[in-house]
Amino acid sequence: MINQDDSPVFLNDFLEYNATILNKSPNSIKEYNYDLVTFLRFIQIHFKITSETDFRNIKIKNMSVNDLKKIKLNDIHAFLFYLKENYRSKPATLARKVSTIRIFFNYLCVKANLLEVNPAQNLETPKLDKRLPKYLSLDESKKLLNITSEESRNKERDYAIITLFLNCGMRLSELVGINIKDIDFSECKLNVIGKGNKERTIYLNKSCNNAINAYLKVRPRDGVKYNSRDALFLSERKERISNRAVQYIVKQELQKAGLDTNKYSVHKLRHTAATLMYQYGNVDIRALQELLGHESIATTQIYTHVDNTQVRNAVENNPLANIN
Repeated sequence: MINQDDSPVFLNDFLEYNATILNKSPNSIKEYNYDLVTFLRFIQIHFKITSETDFRNIKIKNMSVNDLKKIKLNDIHAFLFYLKENYRSKPATLARKVSTIRIFFNYLCVKANLLEVNPAQNLETPKLDKRLPKYLSLDESKKLLNITSEESRNKERDYAIITLFLNCGMRLSELVGINIKDIDFSECKLNVIGKGNKERTIYLNKSCNNAINAYLKVRPRDGVKYNSRDALFLSERKERISNRAVQYIVKQELQKAGLDTNKYSVHKLRHTAATLMYQYGNVDIRALQELLGHESIATTQIYTHVDNTQVRNAVENNPLANIN
């Protein structure tokens, strides 16, 4: 939860505007709040507004619009440098901070009319490293499913979770948020809420249908917490399973399968699903974009570069390949 009592009015107004008018997801609001609290704490140190030395204890409640008016582009650059030097923040993390700061100052200038000059107007996004996504091979994916299906306390639930990740490529938050009423068993599909509160349809293959139905047969019915009665996946406390619990389940199953948990995670299972569909399913890149819920096709295109077999075949099939 975001404690509005600890934040200045202009920050609370910004978060409320994004939550209500722009209908941003709770996760987006939480990220905006975290990024901006961090930024405003830094500004207090940078401008010597506070003498507090423990960054976590810096209060931003009494910051004023006049403090914001002093911020220049080089101060934002100093903040990004501070994160990189002190927290080893990666380019992707810095890019998110840049995006949040841009949105924040644009709101202050255009919507709230609190600032005349936007210090983030010429703020550039840090250059991101272009890395290929890590993913499980087909054999490793089968091994993980086989291990998860072995006898254990919550084997039906955990097997259904792993099956959905590997077959559908959904995000962690999307899986956790599934309600039973979201599933259309006759049409073999379900609706999920993705990034930006955008709803999309995910089609379920035979493996997914079988796994969900097997779990529903053993899913607790009595004693389920009132606000979790419609949730598909439940924890042992009989409430909607949490993100952290799912991450723990995936980590445990990866370890049991002898797979490196420093290399693979929940999000890597999403990469695995996308890669396997592209490599073996003859999937059009636009269809893959729709399936994964990517806003930009540029995000999806990373999966077109992961099949080294295709690259090798292209070289081997060069008409000059057999000339000595």
